[in-house]
Amino acid sequence: MKYSLGERVYAGKLTRRDFLWLLTASTAGIVTGCATNPVTGERQLMLVSEERELAIDRQNSPHQFSSDYGPVQDQELNAYIERVGKALSLNSHRPDMPYSFRVVNATYVNAYAFPGGSIAATRGILLEIRSEAELAGLLGHEIGHVSARHTAERMSKGLLMSGLLTGAAVYAGSQGSEDWLKMISIGGQYAAGALLAHYSREDERQADALGMEYMTRSGYNPQGMVGLMEILVRLFNDKPSALEMMYATHPMSSERLQTARDRTVIDYYTAAELPFYEERYMDQTINLRAMRGTIESLQKGEEAMTSQKFSQAQTYFADALRQTPNDYAGLVLMAKCQMALNNPGEAKFYAEQAKAIYPEEAQATYLSGIADLGVNKPDAAYDAFDGYERMLPGNPNTIFLKGISLEQMQNKQGAAEEYYRYLQQVTQGQNAEYAYQRLVDWRVIRP
Repeated sequence: MKYSLGERVYAGKLTRRDFLWLLTASTAGIVTGCATNPVTGERQLMLVSEERELAIDRQNSPHQFSSDYGPVQDQELNAYIERVGKALSLNSHRPDMPYSFRVVNATYVNAYAFPGGSIAATRGILLEIRSEAELAGLLGHEIGHVSARHTAERMSKGLLMSGLLTGAAVYAGSQGSEDWLKMISIGGQYAAGALLAHYSREDERQADALGMEYMTRSGYNPQGMVGLMEILVRLFNDKPSALEMMYATHPMSSERLQTARDRTVIDYYTAAELPFYEERYMDQTINLRAMRGTIESLQKGEEAMTSQKFSQAQTYFADALRQTPNDYAGLVLMAKCQMALNNPGEAKFYAEQAKAIYPEEAQATYLSGIADLGVNKPDAAYDAFDGYERMLPGNPNTIFLKGISLEQMQNKQGAAEEYYRYLQQVTQGQNAEYAYQRLVDWRVIRP
């Protein structure tokens, strides 16, 4: 007899596949007349107001940053990225946007921007960059997406085509799919793909041009953008898996590299003597670069997780933690790997370590709750999910799991309240069906 995820959790019969879904569910989804484009000065289709851009950013960027294991705890590095980014933003077409910049703990190679100006770069890409001019090219490109309102424009076109304002959950379409394994193994990369805009080639060309404009206005050598492009082309050839999300959201081509080279000669020849600030970049990233071995082991482990080679992934994660025992991302990834290996007790151990190291970051708390369900401790699981929701509200999956935990505790009234709250946000999928059927069975609602 077939039964749903909720029934399996309630019966204490979770499969590895169930655990993998529960892990990926820790990231919430994103919801998304004519106006004058701030870059071109021309009229463009725009059904998303600036206020809505800011609201989308506030609602979703914290979930994405958490999916990428939170901002790094190296406060000097974050402050450095913030200084460079803020200086660039003052020379942009939308200098009054509330820009903010941070480095996130994810090890894949990418940077991304939310429409309200929240911008992040991963440890993976900063490890490859060699100068502050290349960093300026990276951040200037992301500021360009915000300046040109690329996300809002693409949302407006989608609204016009569908006639509806719809959201997209990170796990949408994945329920009942073998892709769960891939989603959990790659972590933040898949979350970024679900939450962030997939830019068109034309968007990328414009963001490249704007990034080069902003960086030269700010006193950086435009060859920094060329150097950045060369790094991305080289990495795509050497480590294609590490750039999977960057190439999905930021289409790359040899044309973009050649265009950047041409612009330095044609449009910015007067800026040829501007500095690169290589030494300053190296000084500011010395602690990050000291972790190259750790980050490379984590990258290999995530690649192994993607291929469902969980024992191999465990070896890589163990090597990373041997080099840097207190690395939050490494501990969280090891906890996820232990869940994939059906070792919830071990997963709990690593999740608790991660919580102790970075108590402000929510993902380890969520993982701790999943592990508690795996060892049949629903009361502890409920406390973890409740804590996660206080730390990072807005994820309906947490509400569902609170209901599951309460049901395992034989607290039908509490479970019914959580299931009802869940159904106010999610109406499709096997978990919505399970929650609805429980409310019918308990005569809370009529069928």
